[in-house]
Amino acid sequence: MRIASSLFLITTLVAVSAGRAGAQAQDAPAAIDRMVVPVWPDGAPGAKGGAGAPSRLTIYAPVVDRANGTAVVVCPGGAYRFLATEREGVQYAQWLATLGVTAFVLEYRLGDAGTFAPLQDVLRAVRIVRSRAAEFRIRPDRIGVMGSSAGGHLAASAGTLYQRPEGRGGGPLDEVSGRPDFLILMYPVIPLTNPESGSRYSLLGENPAPELVELLSPDRQVTKTTPPTLLIHAQDDELAPVENSILFYQALTRAGVPAEMYLFERGGHGLGLQTALGAASDWPRRAEEWLRGRRLLAAPAR
Repeated sequence: MRIASSLFLITTLVAVSAGRAGAQAQDAPAAIDRMVVPVWPDGAPGAKGGAGAPSRLTIYAPVVDRANGTAVVVCPGGAYRFLATEREGVQYAQWLATLGVTAFVLEYRLGDAGTFAPLQDVLRAVRIVRSRAAEFRIRPDRIGVMGSSAGGHLAASAGTLYQRPEGRGGGPLDEVSGRPDFLILMYPVIPLTNPESGSRYSLLGENPAPELVELLSPDRQVTKTTPPTLLIHAQDDELAPVENSILFYQALTRAGVPAEMYLFERGGHGLGLQTALGAASDWPRRAEEWLRGRRLLAAPAR
C-alpha cells in the first residue's frame, strides 16, 4: 500500500512538473509580448536636443504554438520626417506574428537627428536582437529587416552598409554583427539621386555632397554579401516609383544575391493589409511563400 502511494505521489509530481514546464514554454512568447526595449539606454551617439523621442523597439511575440525562431525588425516609413508606426509597423508586426515570427517594431530617429542616425538605430536594433537571441527565443542566424517606403530605404541601407563605421554607435555591442540575414522591402525608396525626393531632403538636406548621395543610395552599395531580398511594389505608386525596386533588384542580380520581386499593376503607395487592391492584396501570401521557401518559417529542431 505504501509502495503504491509512493508511486502515485511520484507520478503526480512528475506530471505537475511537466505541466509547469509546458506552461512556461507556452508562456515564453507572452512574457516578451509588447516589451519595450530602448535602443540607446545610455543615450544615442551624437544626440541632438529636441530631435524627437528616444529610439525603441516594441516586441510582438508570435502567436501561441507557432514560434519558429525567426525575427524581423520592422521599420515604418514616413520620409524620414515622421513614422507611420501603426500602418507600417504594428500592422505588419501582427501579421508576422501569425506566421510564428517574433517582430520588433523600430521607432528610429529621423533626419533631424543627423544623416546617419537612422542607420545607427537599425543596425543597433539588429545587434540588440542578435545579442539577446536566447532571451527572445529566436535564432541569431534568422534575423531580418522589413521596411516600407523610407523605412525600405533604411532596411536596404542596413543590408548594404552594415560594416560602415558611420553605422556604429560605440561600445561592446558594435562587436556583434549588424548584418541582417534577409530583407523584405515594401515599396522602398532606393536611390537618393532625385533632388525632389522628400526622403533625400529630410536625410541629406538641400545640397548634399555627391559622395554622400552615392553612399546612401543602396543600389550603388550592393555586394555579394548583401542579404537575400524580397521586393514588393505597385506600378501606380506615385510617391516612390516602381523603378526604385527595379533598380535594387537589378543590382542584386548583378551581384549574384538571391532576390525575388513582385510588381502589381495597382496598389498605390502604402499597401498595408488592404483587401480591395486586387492582386496586390495577395502580397502577404507571396511574402509568406518566400519566407517558407527560404525555410525561415520552419520550426527549430527539438
